[in-house]
Amino acid sequence: MEIRPIHNEHDYKEARRIVSTLVDADPAPGTPDGDRLEVLTILIDRYEVEHFPLGLPDPVDAIKFRMEQAGLSASDMQPYLGNLDRVNEVLNRKRGLSLAMIRRLHRELKISAEVLIA
Repeated sequence: MEIRPIHNEHDYKEARRIVSTLVDADPAPGTPDGDRLEVLTILIDRYEVEHFPLGLPDPVDAIKFRMEQAGLSASDMQPYLGNLDRVNEVLNRKRGLSLAMIRRLHRELKISAEVLIA
């Protein structure tokens, strides 16, 4: 099993091509091809993290995503954002988040403070 680090775009594309072929073959874990697939996947992931970093999501999008995940309505957000008018202003991007709102959303809904501050 010859596996090399991924140093550039060419190496990256070649590793992805090999992984695609291996995924189609569906090798069993612990076999030579299974091990090769696992190692290449780790190398590709590391390359992507270094070369294609993801930015933080928009704070309002993060709130809406959490609401969808938890099945929350705008009225359910009142304990975190204030009265229903204020909730709608925040969700419609007409009002920014206050520090108190950020703290409550982070503490109660487990939304990253880093995302909310952005």
